[in-house]
Amino acid sequence: MNQRQVDLGSGTVGKLLFSLALPTITSQIVNMLYNLVDRVYIGHMQPVDTVGSLALTGVGVCLPVIMLISAFAALAGMGGAPRASIQEGRGDMAGAQRIMGNSFTLLLMAALVLTAVFLLFAEPLLLTFGASENTIGYAMDYMRIYALGTLFVQITLGMNAYITAQGFTTVSMKTVLIGAGLNTVLDPIFIFGLNLGVRGAALATILSQAVSALWVLRFLTGPQTKWRLRREDLRLQAKVFLPSLALGLSPFIMQSTESLIAVCFNSSLLNYGGDIAVGAMTVLTSIMQFAMMPLQGLTQGAQPIISYNYGARNAQRVRDAFRVLLRSCLIYSATLWALVQCFPRLFVLIFNNNPALVDYAAWALRIYMGSTCLFGAQIACQQTFIALGNAKTSLFLAVLRKIILLIPLIYILPRFFTNQAFAVFLAEPVADFLAVCATVTMFFFQFRRSMAGLEES
Repeated sequence: MNQRQVDLGSGTVGKLLFSLALPTITSQIVNMLYNLVDRVYIGHMQPVDTVGSLALTGVGVCLPVIMLISAFAALAGMGGAPRASIQEGRGDMAGAQRIMGNSFTLLLMAALVLTAVFLLFAEPLLLTFGASENTIGYAMDYMRIYALGTLFVQITLGMNAYITAQGFTTVSMKTVLIGAGLNTVLDPIFIFGLNLGVRGAALATILSQAVSALWVLRFLTGPQTKWRLRREDLRLQAKVFLPSLALGLSPFIMQSTESLIAVCFNSSLLNYGGDIAVGAMTVLTSIMQFAMMPLQGLTQGAQPIISYNYGARNAQRVRDAFRVLLRSCLIYSATLWALVQCFPRLFVLIFNNNPALVDYAAWALRIYMGSTCLFGAQIACQQTFIALGNAKTSLFLAVLRKIILLIPLIYILPRFFTNQAFAVFLAEPVADFLAVCATVTMFFFQFRRSMAGLEES
């Protein structure tokens, strides 16, 4: 049997977490380059003040669809991977492989359905997501091609989680490095060299994702992996995949509701601020997603440690891993908040240099990320619930922040402010603050109870 790349059950927790987190942070950041690089190049299409800005906004309204595709990958991947780690911690390697095989089948099924839906209903969906008569052409050009690569996205994102969960974080990092590097090279060739515009950006993205998908499958069927993707594990078994789907509902809702939230933000901002407000929202969400990548990388690095040791009934090691994770997340989120408040224009200029859009987005960014300093606690606690296999609580917290708090606030707050666009942006930090308070309170009581029960058993 091949030796594990790292030993999750021994050694200093802090060093182990950061040895796992560094590749996962790199993976998260690089993975975002697929779409961010597209937007950077598209935002600088000439002339910037007309074609570049409208094309950027058009691609921005495709973001909800892209998020929804990623959400289905998270449903199977991030729902099954922690359970597979827990099974390995209990010594059930065959059970871990069954979970992974069932998840792969679910990913294939989701890819086929999503591809058909987005090809057939692209235009009405994009109009719902905030496209206007000025931007729908760019959005359709991008989406028609991007939808064809749904299968590659599902395999890359969904199955790469199983590489990370085994402790092979360097391999999972290479998955996204290969794809993103290729995308960065192909983007200017297709967009400018071949004069394909936004269609070239989409084509570069799906070709790059295809190469990453092949890399993932080659590893999970090769000699190095601990959990091998086998034909006999692909047959769906309800007792295997239903608990994984239950646990995956939390990350699924967190990502899929981004689509719904984008619809709410874009429709409200189009009403109160016009195309420039929607364009600013595209920039803001791009900054937020890129800035949150290290936090997601930290939690993904901690997940194998927490899940494995929870399965092995090592409560103290689970506590130690969470404490290191919480401190790291809080330090990062506080630093990010300070940089955004001091230098908002620098962040905005990464994505567009249209003076009017830069001024508007810089003003909005300070508001939109007003509670970012506290968000480290939210993500550390919520992702630990997932790592422990606590599906009910993680699901409630995902619903609380996005659906119960944020969406109603987008429509309620403008009733109380003269500047209604300001009120729409303000909904984000208000929802974040309330969600952090609820999450930390619930975590304090439930985590202590879980660890006490683990020690007693």
